[in-house]
Amino acid sequence: MQKEKIGWLMERQMTEFVVIVESGADAETATKLAERVLLEKIEWLDHEQLQYHFQWSGLKEDTKYSCWTWLDDLIKSFSSQFNLPTIRSNGKLKTDGQAARKFMILINYLRYKQQRDIRAVIFIRDLDNQPDRREHIEQARSEQKDKSFEVIIGMADRMREAWVLNGFVPLNLDESRTLEAIEARLNFDPCRDSQRLRSKSFDEPDRARNPKVVVKKLTNGDSSREQKCWEETNLELLREKGINTGLTDYLHEVEERLVPIIIS
Repeated sequence: MQKEKIGWLMERQMTEFVVIVESGADAETATKLAERVLLEKIEWLDHEQLQYHFQWSGLKEDTKYSCWTWLDDLIKSFSSQFNLPTIRSNGKLKTDGQAARKFMILINYLRYKQQRDIRAVIFIRDLDNQPDRREHIEQARSEQKDKSFEVIIGMADRMREAWVLNGFVPLNLDESRTLEAIEARLNFDPCRDSQRLRSKSFDEPDRARNPKVVVKKLTNGDSSREQKCWEETNLELLREKGINTGLTDYLHEVEERLVPIIIS
């Protein structure tokens, strides 16, 4: 019975979840975390089956994500390809909300023009000391006219590296000592309170509070070690430590909005 189900899934049009991010690293982190929530909440689902139920994609076919900064070029490209009408601005929305609305309009066009089964879009954004970014994107979601696809929002405070730090658990004595030294200098735990790392500077003395610098020190610049922070750390621990960085909210959004799509 299970083999028959997988065969049917392979034959049908693939369901897509569009990913809008600032970088490829953001896409990797956000999609892996989402997959972990799906596997946790759907009892009959296993990792090998994920590929048969959906694919992560960008707005252009055969891509895995699209970036916020690509919006204007994407509009021009699809307008030329499909002779789309002008996407006008909505005076009620600001900055990121305006951009999110335009992405959603494009998705509606692609669902129709390319007959793509896009069932959700995930907006991943760094707050970067601009808390109104979340409000603007949430407003765009609330004004979404076409409810045929879900909108999931993930806002990292201050940036993606805060989520990485939430998932950092020392694996050996050297890592424990490095974390202790950083904590002593900051006077707080950079993994439990990573939202307090507000600096963008790589120069002394502010670099000590730059989350990118802290991640690099803790992982010794090893990308595979960094990857363990979101791929292997217990989800409950991530939920506990990510309350103030937006990570907990994102995991909840995935549970509330993506899980039902897979189940259905």
